[in-house]
Parts: sequence; C-alpha cells; structure tokens
Amino acid sequence: MQNHLKSVAGVMGVLCNLALWLASLGLVMMTAFTAAQVFVRYVMNSSIVWSEPVSIVLMAWFIFLGAAVGIREGNHLSFDVLLIFVPETVKTICYTLSDLVVIAFGFGMVWYGGELMNSGWHIKIPTLGLPRAIDYMPLVMGGVLVVLFSLERLARRAAGLPTARFGETTIEE
Repeated sequence: MQNHLKSVAGVMGVLCNLALWLASLGLVMMTAFTAAQVFVRYVMNSSIVWSEPVSIVLMAWFIFLGAAVGIREGNHLSFDVLLIFVPETVKTICYTLSDLVVIAFGFGMVWYGGELMNSGWHIKIPTLGLPRAIDYMPLVMGGVLVVLFSLERLARRAAGLPTARFGETTIEE
C-alpha cells in the first residue's frame, strides 16, 4: 500500500506543482495588467477596459489554486498548542478530523461553486463578452484540489506515511 501511495504522491506532486505554477503565472499576469492599466490611465489618459475584470478572475485563480497547494504542503496555520501535550494517537485523530473538515469544506466549494457557475452561464461580463460563470470556475477547481489533496493526506496517514504540517520540512514524494 505504501508503494502505491508513493506513486499517487508523485502524481499529486505534479498536480500540485502545476497548480502552483498556474497560480504564480496568474499573479504575475494580474500584476502586469494592473500596472499597464495604471500607466495607460495616468500617462496616456486612456483606459484598458478589460484589465479589471481579467485581473479579478486571475486573482480568484491564484487564490484558490494557492490555497489548495497550501493544504497539500501543510503551509496553512493551525492552532496546535494542545497537541504538544497529547499522545501521538490523539494527535493522529485530531489531524484526521481536521482533514475531514477540510474535505467537507472542499465539497462545499465544489457544490456551491458549481451552482453559482451554472447560474452564470447566460450572463455576460460586459467588457469581456464571456459568461459570468468563469468567475466561479476557480472556486470549483480549487475545491476539487482541496478534496484531492486532503484525501491524499488521509491516505498517507492511514498507511503510516508522513504528512507535512505547518513549520515542518517538506514531505518526500
């Protein structure tokens, strides 16, 4: 089982790196579009009408993809003071409960984000002419990754493999 999970971890690692690179690219693009808008507005006394809605969509993508990556890599803050004093089995139970709550939250992101996305297909973004549903796609995709990465954490813990926690070194793939 551990060997199988290590191969799954390799695939999840690739997916995590892809999400991180896409989030980084979105951040860079949003920054460039916003800087271009400021330059065009204040230097050329004109405007780039599509820069704000595109920047908002890019911001949603890098926030939700980055949050999912943070779950896999254990980079989210947690309140672990009590866990310092409890036995290892209680820690494992608390970590597992935490991951289950995160999975439920991820399912909520997918479910309700999907409802928002479905309701926005017929509404157009005025400056882009694209469906409003693209505003909610990052919520759904981020939710899918949150669920996948949290399930991976649960499976690794069940198989006796390490999972990253905030402040610890990165886990091996």
